[in-house]
Amino acid sequence: MVFADTLTPRRVALAPLALLAATLATVPLFWTGLASLGAAWTTPEYSHGPLIPLISLFLFLREMRDRPAVLDAAPVRWPGVLLGVFALVLALAGARTSIPDLVTYALIFWTMAVVLIAMGWSRGRRHWASVFHLVFMLPLPQVLYWKVSTALQDISAQIGVALVDAAGVPVFLDGQIIDLGVWQLQVAEACSGLRYLFPILSFSYLTAILYRGPMAHRIILFAMAAPLAILLNAVRIGIIGILVDRYGIAQAQGFLHVFEGWVVFGLCIAILLLSACGLCRLRPVQGPMLDLDTAGLARQASRIGGIGGAVPLLVLTVLTVLVTGLHLAVNGPKVDPEARLAAYPMQIGDWGGQRAWLDPEVTRILSASDYMAADFDRPDAAAPVGMFVAWYARQADGTGIHSPEICLPAAGWEIASLDRAELTAGGATFPVNRAIIQKGLNKQVVLYWFEQRGTRLTSDWQAKFSAVRDGLLTGRSDGMMVRFTTPLHPDETEADAEARLREMARAALPALQPLIPD
Repeated sequence: MVFADTLTPRRVALAPLALLAATLATVPLFWTGLASLGAAWTTPEYSHGPLIPLISLFLFLREMRDRPAVLDAAPVRWPGVLLGVFALVLALAGARTSIPDLVTYALIFWTMAVVLIAMGWSRGRRHWASVFHLVFMLPLPQVLYWKVSTALQDISAQIGVALVDAAGVPVFLDGQIIDLGVWQLQVAEACSGLRYLFPILSFSYLTAILYRGPMAHRIILFAMAAPLAILLNAVRIGIIGILVDRYGIAQAQGFLHVFEGWVVFGLCIAILLLSACGLCRLRPVQGPMLDLDTAGLARQASRIGGIGGAVPLLVLTVLTVLVTGLHLAVNGPKVDPEARLAAYPMQIGDWGGQRAWLDPEVTRILSASDYMAADFDRPDAAAPVGMFVAWYARQADGTGIHSPEICLPAAGWEIASLDRAELTAGGATFPVNRAIIQKGLNKQVVLYWFEQRGTRLTSDWQAKFSAVRDGLLTGRSDGMMVRFTTPLHPDETEADAEARLREMARAALPALQPLIPD
């Protein structure tokens, strides 16, 4: 930070106290975000998180040392105050809607606001790179996490199967299941490559900053990290498939599985560093490849006592206290709504149902507050109709609806077609998604939509934004996904199967409405 060596003793002493007060004042408002960070850092994907603030501090001190600032007679601090206000509003929205992701991103904006206040605009903005590095400690928003994870699982599975096939091993890919005949390997969430991607991205960003060369080289080092991590993870899956075929399923379990993961991570780091070595031969300057000089960093840290901006920091403190008080006064204790899907009847007119239960691992991934799965049939129906309802008391606290567009391909189903249609049921006409899915020779017709507190939507993104909006305005973000499926027999048309779905949906919905909150 720019440190006002010529400031009066009173201001020199007051500014650090104002900074401490502003920091402490944020704790109640930012607590949900801090707690979510702690929980995320216990998972393999984000276990590198605790190191990120330390690395960012190291980068920040380097920037201070390498760019010694000339004192500004009249530093402009109001942009920092404005950014701080924005961070507080974002944190309030996150706390109000129970979306910790908003709170954690607000924390980064607040950090940059403090830098701009203490240093002034002209010098504080130079430190954006070290503050931006904090992004790598944050988990992806849940809706993005599942889409990215599913996409990476699909890529890894396809490349892995191609390698197994190239090795002469008979193999078949069914969705994200690698079928080796005797053995089957599930390319699960943990094998998507995310647990390598995030720390590798952070390492490549750090390498790009420390690299002593032109900006083009730095961009190359950062850009190659993601495809490298994904490719090597796919190679790992392929090697596991070959080893399982030859030596048994133990090659995909226990210590060997974990060790292979560390090998992939180490190879990514090695290739990045070797790439940096290759690029440094093309640079016009000589000297070390990476700037790892730590001389003088301790002295930079000791200058915290000379920061300026006492008055703006006190203003930010007061604003933080007011926003926190508003949040506590408006929110108060919350009682989550409850659904009663266990009471859903298994006899709907002529349709008789049999309840089903999901696998424990599927239930964990689904993370629904309540769900109901059942198959309904009647004597004159050509095929049964499956009904599935997943209900969430809150969609904004790290959980949320999983769209069939993600779940069905993960289970091996190919979505042959997907379009919008309308359904009339329960005295209302509303939009639904209509899909034809296929696995081998088996085809099914699917109707599904998202129930959002009296509103029916067809997009999972719309459902998420609706949950955020209503969470902010009313404090509620509960909702559910409703899905009907039926097999498509070779001797019937898609229209026949769809008519069966619509008939069942019209009969089923009136019994569902009383069991969910208004």
